[in-house]
Parts: sequence; C-alpha cells; structure tokens
Amino acid sequence: MFALEEIPMFSALGQNYIKELQEEIHIKQYTKESIVFYEGDESEYLHILMHGSVKLYKTTPKGSQIQINRFSAPGLIAEFAIFEKEPFPATCEFVTDGAIGLLHFNKLYDYLNQPQFSLELIKSLTGKISLLSALVHKETILSSEAKVADLMLKKVTIFNRLKNNEIASILNLTPETFSRILTKMKKEGIIKIENHKLHILNQDALLAIIENNTIKTCTNCIADFKEKIGYKD
Repeated sequence: MFALEEIPMFSALGQNYIKELQEEIHIKQYTKESIVFYEGDESEYLHILMHGSVKLYKTTPKGSQIQINRFSAPGLIAEFAIFEKEPFPATCEFVTDGAIGLLHFNKLYDYLNQPQFSLELIKSLTGKISLLSALVHKETILSSEAKVADLMLKKVTIFNRLKNNEIASILNLTPETFSRILTKMKKEGIIKIENHKLHILNQDALLAIIENNTIKTCTNCIADFKEKIGYKD
C-alpha cells in the first residue's frame, strides 16, 4: 500500500500535515470485483486509491458497460463529482484486491491553500479530462478493428498481461468481436501470439487499419456519445 507521502497530491506537504491527514483518512479494504460506489451514488468523501487497480464504467439503458477508465494506485477517483457536489457519474469496481483512503470533503478544503497540493489536484482533474476526450474519440471515430489496432500500437504490454475479455472490456467490445479481430489479424500476418504474448509483425498494417477504418457517421459526435452513455446535462 502506498504511503501518503508517495502520492503526488500529498508529497509536498510538511510532516505535520501528513501526520494530521493520516489521522483524518479512513482506510477501507476491498476484494477483487468489489464495488466502491455505483453510478448515481453521492458522497462527501474524496476517494484516494492507495492500493490495487479499479475500473470506472457507465451502464447503458440496455445494460452493457462502457468502460471510461482503468487505473492503478496511487491516484484520485471521481474527484470532480466531489467538488461539484454531484452524484458519481460512473460505477467504480476493483479489478484486484485493494484499498481506498476516504478524506472528508470539509477537511480537503483546509489544504487548498497549499500551492503544491492544489497544483496536483488540478493536474489530476485535467488528466481525467484528457482521458475522457480520448474515450470520446475512440467511441465515435474509430471502428472496432481500428480501436484494437490503436491499442496494440500504444500499449502492447496490455495484451501480454490481461485476459482477452478484460481487454475487450477496456475497448468496449464484446469478447466475440475482439476474438474475431485477433483471428483476422493473425491470418493476415499482422500479429502473432506465442506463449500468450503478442508480437506485432507489421506495424504499417496496423497504421493502415486505423487510417482506413476511421469512421464518423454522426453529425454531432459529442452529443451522440452522451446519448449512448445516458449522460444528461
């Protein structure tokens, strides 16, 4: 488990603040597949991921999941909802065993006059905005095959450490669609999989897939994506 000093948001605070925070933060342990909070829940606590990995996802009206983010400790979870005093916009679920540190919102305000603390909070918020922007791009612009090719080029290690159904979930594809795309790429000599490890044989082919399978069937893709995940302004 990460100590508070190892988390960027708290790393510049003096030891007196760290000691005080350790007394204020309640550590809660979770097992794999445990729900931290559901979409629509409300909370007065900042959630600090101190150990393990979680995924954030929206649930469509049809019951399918659209994965928004997946990340590992240390980090903050859904801090925007806490500051805006809004319900959580997504469900948070552990994909490993882990731990969450809970800091009451009122106590958080006491530290905002610390420049480095505030800076790290801003960086965390802007990072989440960038991730959401990338998700909108993938969901509204890239075809299923292009999404797989894009992930292979950017994070090939994911294919070597996660199961196929987990990768399909990250890409918001059905396991069947993901498996079909992998089979097609193997037959075409673009990739090979040996000992459960993915090897890219033709990087140019992956780039061509992204270029040739970029789609845009919506006139207002942002609005289209919001409707798909049931988002309301």
